Amino acid sequence: MAARVRIKDVAAHAGVSPKTVSNVLNDYEHVAPATRAAVRESIEALGYRVNLAGRQLRRGRTGMITLAVPELDVAYFSELAKHVMTAAERRGCTVLLHQTDGRRDRELAALSGFEAQITDGVVLSALTLTARDLAERAPHLPVVLLGERHGDGTLDHVGIDNVAAAREATAHLLARGRRRIAVVGGALRGRQGTDRLRTLGYREALRAAGVPFDGGLVVPVDAFHWLDGARAARALAERPEPPDALLCLNDHLALGAVRALYEHGLPVPGALDVVGFDDIEAARFTIPTISTIAPDKEGIARAAVDLLLDRIERPDRESGPSHHVAGYRLIVRESSGG
Repeated sequence: MAARVRIKDVAAHAGVSPKTVSNVLNDYEHVAPATRAAVRESIEALGYRVNLAGRQLRRGRTGMITLAVPELDVAYFSELAKHVMTAAERRGCTVLLHQTDGRRDRELAALSGFEAQITDGVVLSALTLTARDLAERAPHLPVVLLGERHGDGTLDHVGIDNVAAAREATAHLLARGRRRIAVVGGALRGRQGTDRLRTLGYREALRAAGVPFDGGLVVPVDAFHWLDGARAARALAERPEPPDALLCLNDHLALGAVRALYEHGLPVPGALDVVGFDDIEAARFTIPTISTIAPDKEGIARAAVDLLLDRIERPDRESGPSHHVAGYRLIVRESSGG
């Protein structure tokens, strides 16, 4: 078995010092172009490979971060995970995926369990944790929250303006003459989560248009899956006064709803308009294609990784939490007249 090529071997081959080889490997700018070229030629000729694990351990880090999300089979989270992994790779990190299923014990495990001991920080989309839970996480573990803020706002956070996004989606439906707009997945009470904030945006749009609010059109669901959207749409279609539009709080609900309405003989658009949230890939290929709020998933991922690595690399930085508001846009497609 051949001996492992070391930095001093590269230095001897290139006729430079080991320190110069290290400077080239770390891409320091104050290295002459000819020297840099010579070192790189020696690296290639000798087949030298950087020992990333050793480098990270010497710096007191593992080079891994955790992404903890509720469900990877919900397309928004799988698409977001891809962007997080890309952003982390560009920064020289590996991502460990942790599926919580929206369970408190699994969300806590991401912050205090074995994974918290082998990763440098956590990007977390939490559904159940309280401010106290977050405060009692593993000591010195950097955490960036996704979605809605939890607790007292002491942690870095990345999300979109859900109130404004739902307000814009509802205003679009109102501009098309829709007046009985149901919110599939909505909530009027409970924790201040995405469902409540999007319902608030919906109510603000109704108020601005002078349309009376009907609490009976806010329809909670057990989960944000295709089947839940279908069940909600079917129940709404069977009412004596059915709605004329659905604002579905994710695209899985919207896709399930459109199928149920089709089976009920109610064309979309036509009898009803439907708008979703998240702009998952499937929404672009269904019949009809789904109008949706498209959050900047790539921007969310990049901001979350950057915030987390900044905390990891500068643990003594004295600054308050950062709250990054990512962009979004309303994409009008066939399900609401596009």
